[in-house]
Amino acid sequence: MKTYVLRRLLALIPVALVVATVGFVLIHLAPGDPASIIAGPDASAEDVSKIAQQLGLDQPLHVQLVRWYGRLLQGDLGSSIFLRKPVTEAILDRAEPTLLLTLAAVLIAVLIGVPAGVLSARYHNSATDQAFMMLALAGISIPNFLLGLLFVLVFGVWLGWFPVAGYSPLEDGWPATLRSLVLPAFALGLVQSALIARIARSSMLDVLREQFIVAGRAKGLGERAVVYKHALRNALVPTVTVIGISFAVLISGAVVVETVFNIPGLGRLIISAVLRRDYPVVQGVVLVIAGVYMLMNLLVDLSYLLIDPRVRYR
Repeated sequence: MKTYVLRRLLALIPVALVVATVGFVLIHLAPGDPASIIAGPDASAEDVSKIAQQLGLDQPLHVQLVRWYGRLLQGDLGSSIFLRKPVTEAILDRAEPTLLLTLAAVLIAVLIGVPAGVLSARYHNSATDQAFMMLALAGISIPNFLLGLLFVLVFGVWLGWFPVAGYSPLEDGWPATLRSLVLPAFALGLVQSALIARIARSSMLDVLREQFIVAGRAKGLGERAVVYKHALRNALVPTVTVIGISFAVLISGAVVVETVFNIPGLGRLIISAVLRRDYPVVQGVVLVIAGVYMLMNLLVDLSYLLIDPRVRYR
């Protein structure tokens, strides 16, 4: 077990290097440069050149990449060109709303998606099954930003139950924070709950056809025991995989929803950084999101040990 975890952690290093390199090259190949933006539209070519030299942007791309790798190996993501602060500090300042929004969205997706998928499988081909799957299809088809706008209109403007924009930090108290996250969390979570419901239903149907389920029913086990005690646990492995992927997807997918609800999270940070060509911030956020993806994949693999004792890693 320890050997497996160590191997997986070591395998993350080349993946992180590839992601870092691709992200670095793509952002530097994008049109525009920070020096021109800082200098302004009326600046001369000489002024732009001086600023580029001060920022080290006049060096060849491979030289800039090697220097960035050197800082990265020391745990330094660099400094933001426009925010005038370390990238790590800028990310930590914006991490709270994004992390809480993602956790709330995942919780909503699991609480809705898993029961819906299990009930659809239990009452296969019934009106309940068809209703849940129609809702799941609608949920997958609706973009989360459109869902967010509808929630703003209905629950924010018409009913006035929740704030239409903004974020209340934890220092203002949990009730205010949760109230500000309800609409964006549901906008993100409902879309993912539809995917989880479909996967959970498919997995449950496969397990319910297995011989040990047929044998359990033949021995007189109640339907609730068969479905919730025996079938559900065996169907959780693919479902947990989707849930883990959903967590990583929601962190990166919160960009649009944070913009819709004016939440000062990582999404807003990376959008402003891209528009201003703030290279260090874009590279840092991309690296953090990639790290979350890789970490969630590892945690999902390890969770299989708890769900299914037959799984063994060497």
